[in-house]
Amino acid sequence: MSTTVTRSALITGASRGIGRACAEAFAAAGYRVGIHYRAEAEAAGELLETLPGGPHAVFQADLGDRAQADALARSAWDELGGVGTLVNNAGLYREHPPLASDAEAWDRDWERTLAVNLTGPATLCHRFGRLMAAAGGGRIVNVSSRGASRGEPTAPAYGASKAGLNAMGQSLAKALAPAGVLVFTVAPGWVETDMAASFLATEAGAEVRAQSPLDRVATPEEIAATVLWLGTEAPAFATGAILDVNGASHLRG
Repeated sequence: MSTTVTRSALITGASRGIGRACAEAFAAAGYRVGIHYRAEAEAAGELLETLPGGPHAVFQADLGDRAQADALARSAWDELGGVGTLVNNAGLYREHPPLASDAEAWDRDWERTLAVNLTGPATLCHRFGRLMAAAGGGRIVNVSSRGASRGEPTAPAYGASKAGLNAMGQSLAKALAPAGVLVFTVAPGWVETDMAASFLATEAGAEVRAQSPLDRVATPEEIAATVLWLGTEAPAFATGAILDVNGASHLRG
């Protein structure tokens, strides 16, 4: 049973961090890459110019808007000539401590976080799942977080959205496997991205690194290598798996 119909991959949130590393990994493996971004057009364009192979493509969309997510699925499928692997990496983290947030801020952050982190990926999974099934198969890799099972006391919407992403991936793995579409989830801990760099340089950052027996956080390339394996070579019988990549900083029972 074929599970990668075309050597093309769409990476959401690919302009920086984990998404950028994923785009570089798939391009190095010989894939055509769709680079999705929301706001950082310059970074996405620079990445397009530096990726080997191709032709690659850039797509802009706010995944918190269902209409834009739907349009992204259609345009990426058409421009890339089909998509064999979808990587749902784009995400949003907003702090909203329950006892320090008023009702307006609390509601706003929950609505936006769930829209970007869960509803957007759900829309893409549905649209690409159906297209992949009709084409003979494909792979979906959702990028979750250890926060889904560890708890996020100052950003509960983030933790809830990632827990929902985990559950959705497992449900879709069951639903889509008969059509040759495999669904995997990667759950990183802290990752050394440009967004996290300033925090990791503080005393609190040292405490974060100490959470892992490796005394460090992950590199974007380590997460990308895991995503690439799941999106290309992982055995079909691993569909539905949630793979923790957090340096043993959080071990689920």
